[in-house]
Amino acid sequence: MSTLTPAEIARFIDAGRGVAPADLVIKGVRLLDIITGAVTQTDIAIVGDRIVGTYESYEGTHEIDGAGLFAVPGFIDTHLHVESSLVTPLEFDRCVLPRGVTTAICDPHEIANVLGAEGIRYFQRSAEHTIMDLRVQLSSCVPATTFETSGAELSAADLVALRGHASGIGLAEFMNFPGVLFKDEGCLDKLSAFSGGPIDGHAPLLSGRDLNGYIAAGIRTEHEATALAEAREKLAKGMTVLIREGSVSKDLHALIPLITADTSAFLAFCTDDRNPLDIAEEGHLDYMIREAIRHGAPLHHVYRVASWSAANAFGLRDRGLIAPGRRADIVLLDDLEACAVRQVISAGRLVTPELFASRGFVEPVGLGSMKAEKVDAGDFAIPATDMSTRVMGVIPGRIITEDMTLDLPVVNGEKQVDLDKDAVKVCVVARHGKNRNIGRGFVHGFGMKRGAIASSVGHDSHNICVVGADEADMAVAVNRLIELKGGFVVAEGGAVRAELALPVAGLMATTSFEEVHDGLIPLRAAAKALGVVLPEPFLQVAFLPLPVIPHLKITDYGMFDVNRFEMIAGQSAPIGTGG
Repeated sequence: MSTLTPAEIARFIDAGRGVAPADLVIKGVRLLDIITGAVTQTDIAIVGDRIVGTYESYEGTHEIDGAGLFAVPGFIDTHLHVESSLVTPLEFDRCVLPRGVTTAICDPHEIANVLGAEGIRYFQRSAEHTIMDLRVQLSSCVPATTFETSGAELSAADLVALRGHASGIGLAEFMNFPGVLFKDEGCLDKLSAFSGGPIDGHAPLLSGRDLNGYIAAGIRTEHEATALAEAREKLAKGMTVLIREGSVSKDLHALIPLITADTSAFLAFCTDDRNPLDIAEEGHLDYMIREAIRHGAPLHHVYRVASWSAANAFGLRDRGLIAPGRRADIVLLDDLEACAVRQVISAGRLVTPELFASRGFVEPVGLGSMKAEKVDAGDFAIPATDMSTRVMGVIPGRIITEDMTLDLPVVNGEKQVDLDKDAVKVCVVARHGKNRNIGRGFVHGFGMKRGAIASSVGHDSHNICVVGADEADMAVAVNRLIELKGGFVVAEGGAVRAELALPVAGLMATTSFEEVHDGLIPLRAAAKALGVVLPEPFLQVAFLPLPVIPHLKITDYGMFDVNRFEMIAGQSAPIGTGG
């Protein structure tokens, strides 16, 4: 909330005391107290963007009949990448705010890795127009590592220059945890520049003394805990654990037992990466809330995790409770257990189509970011000296991959796809115009029997990642992706079978959320027609090039051992040549 004038404060006081009418009153609603769990029928009075009265009766210029409804605080998504919704921030706002997400804390490092500071400024401009409170963290790892080609680099000084925007909170997820532990100079500069404020964590499987060292650097939150023991160690060491349920990383059910009366103040919910199909078919934070309750987590503690605890973790002291003096972010529900959202109030405004229509427009950026050169089938050949090959093993529902060793056939000195062993090719084509690198390797777990799928969404440097059982189809998919200026493509038999254009930095569509949702359905069907068994193949492809998630990954430099944090000898592309 901005600085208040004496007249504004006087108006809050008068309306709270009931000697002047409120701007908006929710009449006779059943208010869930997320502190005690009590449910009480009451009016809620609002002036401007502030709650001024509860547990009393009020009159207002405008009134909402709350009979039969429940009121809970607005939901806060504590860590997400808007880009993974495949739509622009304004469309994301229109998509998830009606589901009760009144605050979203985003890390724009996807677009920042393509466009640098321009991408972050685009998100900051967008945050000035969203109805929800879109908070834009400053991306700490652009690029995430030095073992890939990104479109931009942001130093500590670059980030400091972006600080001060009203949407800011602090430093976004520090993915380069090896860089922290080994005291990389650039990492230390960023940690120093943002010390004393919120710094998000990202430390999958880190434990023991290494975890202590990472936290000692000033990092306070963690969304990469995927198992109870890991989460409990991080809680015990003072981190706020952000329970994640994305489209690929699905950790909610494993961590629901963490939600108790003892721990709920130190937990929050996040989605990280959630695609339009899952949002439309399951929901967003509303899905997480009802699932947690359905599996036995105490109801008012679940709603506390979704609001008050999340607000406290990020220093947002003006929200998270339905109480006088707090920001008027309120969700009205038909049913508490089902988290069935009827209406949403954001900063004192009833969310309606007309409210969304009143927003300003922000010009998209990065429409010319696709600078890759066309490829042919021969570019995906993998020379061999023996059959033994380290292969990435995909685990459905997780972004952690296995480090497997398979004996693959060799023909004419080149390693071949082995469909019987579910080993197909995975390649990363540099697309930022800095070189012509192509990293080459093999992946297990897709179930693919023919064709190829390609994506320009490839965390976090967002080069083109293509998975295929046929090199010619891989080339067709990549070349069509270049023509589209980014997106997803499925190819088979030398032809494109399905596609979706994402021309905004190769990450987001210029169309509506509904159009993107409808476009993903034939894409998923086309991927399954290739034999793909993964429930979310495109986001799964997007995480194969992420070299800060164990255990084996691939970049445009080649296959990468995350545990040793080094390229794999004999399975890396020559830097700067690729083809």
